[in-house]
Amino acid sequence: MAAKKVGTLIKEARVNADLTQEQLARRISGLSASDISMAERGKMDLTQAQLKQIAKITGVTQASLINAPKNTSSAKTTAAKKTAEKKTTTAKKTSTTAKTTSMKLTAAEKRLVELYREANAETKKDCIKLLKGEEELSDSILEDILETVQDMLEGK
Repeated sequence: MAAKKVGTLIKEARVNADLTQEQLARRISGLSASDISMAERGKMDLTQAQLKQIAKITGVTQASLINAPKNTSSAKTTAAKKTAEKKTTTAKKTSTTAKTTSMKLTAAEKRLVELYREANAETKKDCIKLLKGEEELSDSILEDILETVQDMLEGK
């Protein structure tokens, strides 16, 4: 049962990251697309190291994959969790104060959000103008954006 639950989580993470089994396997040493398929169907257990790599590549938390076998529970507990999740989701949707929505992001989109959050105000403004098509991509703007991103990647 635990392997099946982990397999479902692996498949969900892979699909949300917009990766095929083959693309994911190519990025993990020692795994083939067939291995990924078997793991997703609960027919093969992966090592913690492999689960960590999958988590990193797909943009999910390592704990969500690694702890999945430890967190298996009875059907009643699972049903209760699902009911609680539905109530929370419904409450979020009906809340008049919450104006944000949930959406699934690819790993690349998650990285863009992280970089955007770390950027300074001027870079954020430039990026939004570019994405809206309000401003042409000039060399100076591109240089500013690339410099800011490079600084963030280097931890400055």
